[in-house]
Amino acid sequence: MCRNIRTLFNFEPPATEDEIHASALQFVRKLSGFTHPSKANEPAFQRAIDEVADAARRLIDSLQTSAPARDREVEAAKARARARERYGTA
Repeated sequence: MCRNIRTLFNFEPPATEDEIHASALQFVRKLSGFTHPSKANEPAFQRAIDEVADAARRLIDSLQTSAPARDREVEAAKARARARERYGTA
């Protein structure tokens, strides 16, 4: 359920609003236990997603590091290689 919650800090190019929103959505789903809330809970669910995404953006924007930014494509290739080794896929 948490596949979209990934490290978003210190990447080039920086995390997009869509990536932050996807992470916030997965976080709220995990906390609530709902994949899709009922109509009665939908406003609270959406508000929580928006608040988590705002907090995540503020956090990412305020963090500092002296490490060089990581390249998204290089990190994705490393993840694919780990998956191939772990699951034996081609």
